[in-house]
Amino acid sequence: MQISKFRLGLAAAVAVTGVFLSACGGSGTTPSTGGDPNEVAAKVNGKDIKLEEVEKGIKAQAQGAEANLSPLELASARLQVLEQLIQTEVMFQRAEKEQTVPTEEEVTAEMNKRRTASNLSAEEFQKQMTAADETEESWRQNVRKEVALQKLQEKITGKVEAPKDSEIEAFFNGNREQFKNKRGAQLAAIVIDPANSGQGDTTTNDQEAQLRAKEVGQRALSGADFATLAREFSEDFDTRARGGDWRYFTEQEMQQVFGQGVAAFVMGQMQNGQIIPQAIPLDGRYLIIKLQRKVEKDEDRTLESPEVRPQITQLLINARKNLLWQSYMAIALNEARIENLLARKVVDNPNELSGARKAPAATSADANTNTANANTNTASNANAAANAPANAANSAPANAANANSANANAGK
Repeated sequence: MQISKFRLGLAAAVAVTGVFLSACGGSGTTPSTGGDPNEVAAKVNGKDIKLEEVEKGIKAQAQGAEANLSPLELASARLQVLEQLIQTEVMFQRAEKEQTVPTEEEVTAEMNKRRTASNLSAEEFQKQMTAADETEESWRQNVRKEVALQKLQEKITGKVEAPKDSEIEAFFNGNREQFKNKRGAQLAAIVIDPANSGQGDTTTNDQEAQLRAKEVGQRALSGADFATLAREFSEDFDTRARGGDWRYFTEQEMQQVFGQGVAAFVMGQMQNGQIIPQAIPLDGRYLIIKLQRKVEKDEDRTLESPEVRPQITQLLINARKNLLWQSYMAIALNEARIENLLARKVVDNPNELSGARKAPAATSADANTNTANANTNTASNANAAANAPANAANSAPANAANANSANANAGK
């Protein structure tokens, strides 16, 4: 199995609707546009999404690099952010209809839980809120939406039944190669994510993430229950829900994903149940990794092997839940009455957004070249950040397909 990108399962299905919850609500201005923050960017079944919410979304994702975007680049980023805000509003309105919106007491309890998990003083926590342009009320609304959407997903996907024996056998017969117990290791992980991905994150920058990873890692090394730590601190939906349980890596996959050194350490020096002493950086996140079980040599497994049937059962259930949720979202979006006023403005005024960024003055041709390159890199990074939620939305179906291969080895 080839590993092309770090994935932790089907978390993108939740991220599609939750990734921009931190951008909703609150008050502020739109310095990058000079426009009216109360301008309506879109309407969902008559509910306004204001331009200030779009600007907060860009600020949260680009982390200051939006100042380096040209008008055309910024317009494109706004449309991407707005599309995610529209999806979130559509699904929240569905949650209201399905009566999965949490009570005020539940919202307060979740907010207090996140405050405690942040390990910040009240003053430090307020500074973080201010830096993110959040008020107590706007944060409450964010938490309310996130919990409502999680409950909605659980309600909708709870309809999925366990696969029949014939389906399990058919899957096994069609994927025998995946059930060969190749030399490798079953790993568990606690994920600390510097980016606010809308999955209950309490760290929002790299410094906070490194401190949290060090703290949680020390607690794990000191003997604290790994599953309990994962449920409390992992900033990834799947690993948090499964108490840190992640997946099985062959030795070759470990080399590809983590590098030769980590793979050699796991396979050569670690014993089952041990924790890797330092957090492992991977795809912008920090992972505290536990060795669940190590397989020293290749061996074939059959349907009679203890963990094969439960493994296939869970894999098929997860894939079907993801497909059901994606289909439910598609229907909800199709049935919603959506007016994208920002997109309409672009169509009606196609020539007002084409200005290119001016290069700073320089004293030589070389300086000009270097400055231009630096600006290009900064703009590209900011675009990537602003486009991240759209990429998450587009990758969710792919994650379901990848689950068939990436998760087939889990629990070996």
